Formats: sequence, C-alpha cells, structure tokens
Amino acid sequence: MPWGTGIEISRRSDMAVGLRVLSVFIGVFLMLMGVSKTTWLTDGEILRSQLVGWRDLAPAVSLWYLDTIAIPGSSVFSRLVFLGELATGAALVLGYRQRLAATVALLMIVNFHFASGVIFTYGYLTNGYGLPVIGGLLALALGGSRLPYCVTVTSR
Repeated sequence: MPWGTGIEISRRSDMAVGLRVLSVFIGVFLMLMGVSKTTWLTDGEILRSQLVGWRDLAPAVSLWYLDTIAIPGSSVFSRLVFLGELATGAALVLGYRQRLAATVALLMIVNFHFASGVIFTYGYLTNGYGLPVIGGLLALALGGSRLPYCVTVTSR
C-alpha cells in the first residue's frame, strides 16, 4: 500500500512511538551505566585494571587492541566512557539527535564487547547486555529520526 493511506500512516506512527519508547529505555540504561562509572572520572586506573584483567582470556585480535589502544589510552577512555554514556543516554531520553547518540553509544558498547572478547563467545548471544542492547541501538541509529515526543532545537 502507498504511504498516503490511513493504514500506513497509522502503522508508521505506531512504529515511531515504539522506537521512541525504546529510545527512552535504552537512554535510561546508558545513563545508569554512566552513573555507575562516576569514579572513572577521577581514577583512570579502575578501567586500566579491568582491561588488564581481560588480557588473560582475550582472543588474539582483542589482545592486540587491548595492548595497542585500550590499555595505553585507559586514562583518557575512562573519562570518555563516563561522559559518553551519560551524554548519549540523556540525548536518547530527551530525543535529541537520537540517531547520532545511538550510533555513538553503539560504537562505545561494541568497543567494550570487542575488548573483553565476549563478542566472540556463545554467551554473548544470551547475555542481556549483548544482542538486545546492540539491536536496540542499531534500530535507533537506522530509524531514530523525526520520532514523536522529542526535544528539537531550532535556530532563528
């Protein structure tokens, strides 16, 4: 059916409201994850020790990433992760630039899953932090524009 029929408009509206609800829930999740990392803002050693702990179980590709990028940059990344989770979570809750916020959050989360090596395990498929979060963020990154009940900023 073409977009002009009442049935399609109604379905599109329902999908948009569904994505908006998803945006709020994932936004709250990200904000709470950020709040749980408040100490990372002042102590980069917390993230560094977590990354070093992952080294023992990491597959080769994750090991290279940990040794070359993540561990050496952990003092900067610890602050970026804290601020990134809070900022992307707040943007998703408010509905501000949802596609950008979802994309940034998706990259952060995949980065953590890759670094830990968990993304390469069967357990990743059954973990609530895995596919549901990745799938929800991907849905928002692809279809999260012009959703209802969003904050918009207009310039005059």
